[in-house]
Amino acid sequence: MLELRETALAILANTDPQSKVVRLFGLYDEYLAQRIAINASKHFAANFTSQDIEIPGRPNKPELVAPKFVPKRKMDTVEGRAILWHSLAHIEFNAMNLALDAIWRFPNMPRAYYEDWLKVAKEESYHFSLINAHLQSFGYSYGDFPAHNSLWEMVERTSDSVIARMALVPRTMEARGLDAVPEIRDRFKQIQDERAVEILEIILHDEIGHVLVGNRWFNFLCANENVSPIATYQELAEKYRAPTLKGPFNFEAREQAGFTSEELELLESLGEKRTQAA
Repeated sequence: MLELRETALAILANTDPQSKVVRLFGLYDEYLAQRIAINASKHFAANFTSQDIEIPGRPNKPELVAPKFVPKRKMDTVEGRAILWHSLAHIEFNAMNLALDAIWRFPNMPRAYYEDWLKVAKEESYHFSLINAHLQSFGYSYGDFPAHNSLWEMVERTSDSVIARMALVPRTMEARGLDAVPEIRDRFKQIQDERAVEILEIILHDEIGHVLVGNRWFNFLCANENVSPIATYQELAEKYRAPTLKGPFNFEAREQAGFTSEELELLESLGEKRTQAA
């Protein structure tokens, strides 16, 4: 019988996006059919270097560059819209990888933790497939434009701590998508790209659930350690150099994703301070 965490690591190391998606869907189906075991106690990191595995597995393209060198995303040309859509494909490819990484890397979590992240990985791979298919309708494919690596860099920074990973990847980096996707969706509404709008609605709906997973396990870990989630988040954000939170914030989506009223009030006050400073 296959083991979930070990198989997730193998899929993470796969360099071909389409093969990665197919294998991940297969893993999800096999798990639902109860043909996959979970060994939560195994530590893979100890013998990881001897396995000659590089993660994440990614294709030769896109070229990874600093964010300032990513091409401009303009809506008034086909290429500009394709660049925007390509950036979304890259986000979803990295999100698929980070969910797989959350499965294999962190031992001794409850079974539900691994199940949650397997579902997230499968949904992120579905998003990637939807976006790449629509990108091809513009005459382009994933890899045709440079991309930046900020999301995965935060994954790497938090590789030593599951509580830092939950705090700073799903509920910080990915939560920014809850704020950004509605604006992008509305831009495609204006040019009557109905398929783009439909895909972005799917992504927004699912991403609320993904951020909720991050909140669930962050709060679980805080409760286990008997620490304040707000104070702990602030400490982790400073320690791991998390990006500064900037509005506007999608408060409705963030509330649905499990942020507390106190956390939302802090975000609201942050937005007000920035407005006053401007």
